[in-house]
Amino acid sequence: MSVREFVILGTASQVPTRHRNHNGYLLRWDAEGILFDPGEGTQRQMLRAGVAAHDLNRICVTHFHGDHSLGLAGVIQRINLDRVPHPVTAHYPASGQRFFDRLRYSTAYRETVGITEEPVSGEGAVLADTPAYRLEARRLSHPVESYGYRLVEPDGRRMLPERLAAHGITGPDVGRIQREGALGGVTLADVSEVRRGQRVAFVMDTRLCDGVTELADGCDLLVIESTFLDEDHQLASDHGHLTAGQAARVARDGNVRHLVLTHFSQRYGDPEEFARQARAAGFDGELTVARDLDRVPVPKRL
Repeated sequence: MSVREFVILGTASQVPTRHRNHNGYLLRWDAEGILFDPGEGTQRQMLRAGVAAHDLNRICVTHFHGDHSLGLAGVIQRINLDRVPHPVTAHYPASGQRFFDRLRYSTAYRETVGITEEPVSGEGAVLADTPAYRLEARRLSHPVESYGYRLVEPDGRRMLPERLAAHGITGPDVGRIQREGALGGVTLADVSEVRRGQRVAFVMDTRLCDGVTELADGCDLLVIESTFLDEDHQLASDHGHLTAGQAARVARDGNVRHLVLTHFSQRYGDPEEFARQARAAGFDGELTVARDLDRVPVPKRL
């Protein structure tokens, strides 16, 4: 059975707390798994969440600050220890190649799995174009080079029963017109409509910038940092971060359906204040203030 969900492995920012592990996020997309920003403790959080090394097909690192990447060494070694039988591809800022190399080979281990390295540079790119999704990256605004990621499912078509019936198309002929595009003078467009593909974006440490809005635009699910509350907006800007209200306004203006706020500073004790500020900013879609080990489903297609 296909599953599309975000598994939240950790939600802390620079300093973990008793209740929040450093960053770590897994997007399950049918038969594939994409691991984002494995901070310290990710391997243990994977165990607690029921995520295995065999579930990983890609690793996407937004930037090389420790809370987003120090768990990379353990995850890569676990991939090799478990002899994952399929290719694993790593995406990360090209400017951080030396950090990736140090983490990949930080200690001695037997390398049994070849990790394909596909770093990102410039303003961003299409990193992968598969039948199931297109993976894109956009440059963000942070003191070190940082990228956000966006996964876009190709558009499909939704069959319309009333139009099929009007043209007398039933049974096996429904599948035939889907495969061949026409049947007896009736085209696929005559009996169906475009079904927009699902879109998911992952946006970590950044100030407001064009990359943020481009990544969020039209997303079904947006997982985005909100390190600070709005009263600390100057602190957020100084350190290259977003506030809860800023993240919510991005989601509101981008017509996001489900907003997930995460990456919280340890200075705040009440996580519900992030939700209150997001609502005050005008976001009225589905909202989750992330907790470690939450599982957030990708909203069903409209």
